[in-house]
Amino acid sequence: MDFTLGDGTRIDYDDHGTGPLAVYAHGALLSRKAEDEMGTLDWEAVENLPGRRFVRFDARSHGASAGRPVPEDHRFERFAEDLVEFLGHLGGARPVTGMGSSLGCATVLHAAVGDPALFDRLVLVIPPTAWETRPAQAGNYRLAAELVTEHGVDAFTTAMSAAPVPATLSGFSYPPSELAVRPELLPALLQGLAASDLPAREKLRELAQPTLILALADDPAHPRSTAEQLADLLPDAELHVADDSAAVRTWGDRVARFLA
Repeated sequence: MDFTLGDGTRIDYDDHGTGPLAVYAHGALLSRKAEDEMGTLDWEAVENLPGRRFVRFDARSHGASAGRPVPEDHRFERFAEDLVEFLGHLGGARPVTGMGSSLGCATVLHAAVGDPALFDRLVLVIPPTAWETRPAQAGNYRLAAELVTEHGVDAFTTAMSAAPVPATLSGFSYPPSELAVRPELLPALLQGLAASDLPAREKLRELAQPTLILALADDPAHPRSTAEQLADLLPDAELHVADDSAAVRTWGDRVARFLA
């Protein structure tokens, strides 16, 4: 299925079931297909929940969705605006459940801060670097954008494949075998991510929704410190930190129990 945003960008998505809506946003450089191939999140338990509608989509410039080579199109705030517009297209009763991983986590949080009544609960998977840890990651994104511009996408994918894999992701197909972003859009995406951060802490303290936070113990790109700070900031948060791949494999069931 697909939907065209107001700026002409086409968003591709899957829509399962009927009932109260839960929508999930994936991480940067990924897509529905790429995440399924990695196998870190098994959505079977969520898709089989009775009386629940579950939607996954490819964010702009990712997977089967379209995009433009414009850095401002790829800031966290823009992805949040896309999500809000997409929810308007999906219709149904409000509030809905907002779920996201990494970039998707940031997307959901920015949307929630913009309209606290939009979501009834939140699922935040591997929150990204934020606040004090964000500048170093932003620098990595800017260097990656320069690498792609000067040496091409193959140089970038080679560098990604050579990076250490966190022990918690051992046994998964990580990193993905294929990049889920078209080469001509990659520099703009990386530049937009470099210019982004999570919402201010004082704004997050105002979000009262029950929240499930799923984090990795050993991933510097998604540090445990961000997840722990979010758990402290959000008034009704439950944090689960995976210390090994077996714990990661429980996440799909944990999300299903939380939604049920």
